[in-house]
Amino acid sequence: MNPNLAPTSEDFRTAMRGFAGHVSLITVGTGQEATGLIVTSATSLSAEPPLILVCINRFSSSWPVLQSTGRFGWSALGAADQPIAERFSGRTGVQGAARYAGADWVEVEGSRLLLGAPVAFACEVEDMIDKGTHSIVIGRIMALIQSQGAGILAYHDGAYVQLDAAQ
Repeated sequence: MNPNLAPTSEDFRTAMRGFAGHVSLITVGTGQEATGLIVTSATSLSAEPPLILVCINRFSSSWPVLQSTGRFGWSALGAADQPIAERFSGRTGVQGAARYAGADWVEVEGSRLLLGAPVAFACEVEDMIDKGTHSIVIGRIMALIQSQGAGILAYHDGAYVQLDAAQ
């Protein structure tokens, strides 16, 4: 095996598909401004105070809305949530507020959270750090909801993988 000493952006994206990641939904905005995106780059940052970290492409339609509102929802997706992931990832061609159709939502602290998600957080932006094409967003947890037995939706090698809670 020879190392790729000059990887391109495409080489990097292909290599990153080798990592399995939990599929999360970041929701921003309200009304007709509502939008969101799918990420596998959301994780905990600190328990004291409760902070999370998510990386968001600054060229996404969600980034300017997040930047202007300073609030977002982070819903971990469950095993049955693949249709939601497909809508918010752009695979179905649905855009903006129409992506929210067909699922149950609750608004908490100015953030829209998916009901039935294994866990969902209402967050306030504490900091945004621009690096390359993305912003590293640090969010302060304002509220959370949890649902037991939802399993998880993962992403690996370009495909969604459903993991039931019973597995």
